[in-house]
Amino acid sequence: MDFNQFFRSKIFKITLLTIGLLIIILLIFQAGMLVGFKKAGFSYRWGENYHRNFAGPRGGFFQDFADKDFIEAHGVFGPIIKIDGSTLVIKGERDIEKIILLKDDTVIKHFQDTIKPGDLKIDDHIIVIGSPNDAGQIEAKLIRVLPPPSSGMPPPPGM
Repeated sequence: MDFNQFFRSKIFKITLLTIGLLIIILLIFQAGMLVGFKKAGFSYRWGENYHRNFAGPRGGFFQDFADKDFIEAHGVFGPIIKIDGSTLVIKGERDIEKIILLKDDTVIKHFQDTIKPGDLKIDDHIIVIGSPNDAGQIEAKLIRVLPPPSSGMPPPPGM
């Protein structure tokens, strides 16, 4: 058998093209598996750390809420008691005052409207999500202004 004639044959070219397409398909499949694995790992870690991210109960959501076991490490809610430029003081849970630093990229929402820091007033009830700095202050990333509590309902703990 003449190898030059075999390498020029139509069967060889089709076989080589089929093997090449199969390798490309397997590489695409492997890339999809890698992306799926990374997404699944992120989702798992996010769910495992939900309580740290959003101040949920330490034991998870299937525990009894009677002891109000919530973390307040990366956020606070309560009324504004002082406004000083880009610094707010919030009366948090157990009447602990928290200092909130407003940054240029802090988003402040009142319902669906984005408002300016100058629109905040003393006694506005807000929820702050941010990151603590070395001084124990919270650098706000998101602030939600809540409607004032109704007089017929007792305020949530800390308000």
